[in-house]
Amino acid sequence: MLNTKAYRILIFGAGVIGSVYALRFAQSGLDVTILARGKRLQTLQREGLIYNEHGTNKQIPIRTIEALDDDDIYDFIFVPVRYDQSEAALSAIQHNRSKNIVTLTNTIGYGPWLDIIGDRLLPGFPGAGGDIKENVLYAQFGSEKHQGTIFGEIDGRMTERVNELAQLFESVDLHYEVQKDIQAFHISHTALAIVNKHFYTDDGMMSIEQARSEDILSRIARDIKHNIQRVEQAGISVIPPETKAMGQLPHNDIISRYRQMLSNDFIIDVKLGNHAISQKAEILLLDKMFQSTFNLRGGL
Repeated sequence: MLNTKAYRILIFGAGVIGSVYALRFAQSGLDVTILARGKRLQTLQREGLIYNEHGTNKQIPIRTIEALDDDDIYDFIFVPVRYDQSEAALSAIQHNRSKNIVTLTNTIGYGPWLDIIGDRLLPGFPGAGGDIKENVLYAQFGSEKHQGTIFGEIDGRMTERVNELAQLFESVDLHYEVQKDIQAFHISHTALAIVNKHFYTDDGMMSIEQARSEDILSRIARDIKHNIQRVEQAGISVIPPETKAMGQLPHNDIISRYRQMLSNDFIIDVKLGNHAISQKAEILLLDKMFQSTFNLRGGL
């Protein structure tokens, strides 16, 4: 537990992921600040962070800033932005003197990020999902270890800052996993995430009926098996075991699993709701990077 040090935490971005982490940290009494902009900043300043808990809207005051001074130093800066926004976000904090910058997003590599912030980078992946509707946060954390926040040094070492971050999550009772091959995890997750491209239409998201159709789910099953196979053929570990197992399922079993997921209101919101619409640029860019890296033919 964090009895010996009062950590200062900055959340760069007030979207779904940033908001739910800020909420948990604030509820636990930690020193947390959100960097937000535009209407979201105004809402947070005026109304605090509004969230839905078991059907009831609640509010908690939250400290906000609009820009980060170079000498405003935090123990950890979390950057939970979409992949297509990651380089711009890291560039905005490039000259800040904080030593630990934790990215919580999709990627398949760290080269451009390292060019911007160097060895301050501690790559991770969020253990939460949800949506923001009419300024109200509807989000939740995963309830099992492998659904928790995942992070680790690029070289797999158990450094002091990795241990400190683990203690931080323990202090707020959040599941986490220190991943010794974080890049393999990110690539494996991307192999699954990019199949969501099949849910997009030219002007938004398809209906739940379309998403559950045999045609769409068959495309998803085909791509999952193909993507995971390509990762394995490249000599990269498929992490976690659940992802590896997904690629080994028979085609029809993958279809059944996705159809079952698409009967859960929360998952429907995540895959077909506003948050999914805002992820379109990220998913398509990740797909392009994945296809390029593994020499696959892209396309919807």
